[in-house]
Amino acid sequence: MKTKGIFVGLSTIDIIYTVSEHPVPNKKIAAQSQQIIAGGPATNAAITFAFLGGSTTLVSPVGRHPLAAVITNECSKFGIALVDLISDSKEAPPISSVWVDAEGRRSVVSTNAVGRAISVAVADPVRLTGVGAVMVDGHAMQACQAWAEAATAAEVSVVLDGGSWKPGTDLLLKNADVAICSADFMPPGCAAERDVIDYLQAAGVQSIAITHGAAAIKYVTTSGSGVIEVPRVEALDTTGAGDIFHGAFCFYHAADCDFELALRKAAIIATESCRYHGTRQWMDHYLGSASATSG
Repeated sequence: MKTKGIFVGLSTIDIIYTVSEHPVPNKKIAAQSQQIIAGGPATNAAITFAFLGGSTTLVSPVGRHPLAAVITNECSKFGIALVDLISDSKEAPPISSVWVDAEGRRSVVSTNAVGRAISVAVADPVRLTGVGAVMVDGHAMQACQAWAEAATAAEVSVVLDGGSWKPGTDLLLKNADVAICSADFMPPGCAAERDVIDYLQAAGVQSIAITHGAAAIKYVTTSGSGVIEVPRVEALDTTGAGDIFHGAFCFYHAADCDFELALRKAAIIATESCRYHGTRQWMDHYLGSASATSG
């Protein structure tokens, strides 16, 4: 039986340019390459989960605009079941423009979910049957809250992708037992990493990890804490590495891996993705038996 996961949150169209240097005002530059793919935290994580062999559902606002076909086609390619939160909308999906220079540094411009009208979402308890993890990214917040609450009621682990603090995150935390946060995630009143950990623990989160890009991951659980070193590679492009990390973590977490081991395996996969352009090329070179699947 396949490991099952549900991912709730943002879908975008990512246009990724490889450039020799980042654009400056009033200057045109020619890109060395271009990729047009589906993106967004929940979507990239869902695609990673599916690629690793999981049975995957994506809950996200997509709609019927012609550009939305980029998202629906990738869901079909990876065998992902799509629950569209705005299935009748003709509004264009958010578009992210990403520039990546020769040193792997990136710049991103995106509207994310800002200004999108999303109907009130109701979680489907049938889809939660046999699911090992539900990941929520805090975009489409009401849908994230609804699915997190339903997952908790069904005794399914809820994983928060804490990229940044968003209005409503405090309510979301009431149903999250795992939080994987970036160093940019700062709840109200927090000024340091220790403050963040204390805040999350006070909210009832049992397992916490804070990522720092290429630097070590710090984790805290109810039974202890530790540090996980991130493998060193020559990074070509870090676009989506955090999303890939979350998707890989959820795959191993849903398969009942120990929290620390799931983090280690996810770090290997996310780091490997940085050796290639975009958020998909790493898949063409992935050797699971030689990397993340080893304990």
